[in-house]
Amino acid sequence: MSADGIFNEIIHAPLRLRICGLLRSVDELDFAVLRDTLGVSDATLSKQSKALIDAGFVGVTKKASASRDDSRRITWLRLTATGRNAFDDHIRALRKISVGFEHLDNANS
Repeated sequence: MSADGIFNEIIHAPLRLRICGLLRSVDELDFAVLRDTLGVSDATLSKQSKALIDAGFVGVTKKASASRDDSRRITWLRLTATGRNAFDDHIRALRKISVGFEHLDNANS
């Protein structure tokens, strides 16, 4: 982790940023709940999640559902420790950028 944060191109994509933001405050989220909360299709969420998974930022677990009679499993997504650190660093970098721009605006006024 960096005190100033580290801007992360992978996380910064709008939907991936929102995925990380939602996962940051929970242990894990059901894929369907995440999809519905974001208002995107399965394919879109899968594609964006895969980028985060490939980077080691998101982990996936498939579990049987106690509320279902069939054998389908539910996909759960969670931020890994690496993902949590990268997201926190990215947010710190964004805050630094926004403060820097505020100071520039005030200096030019």
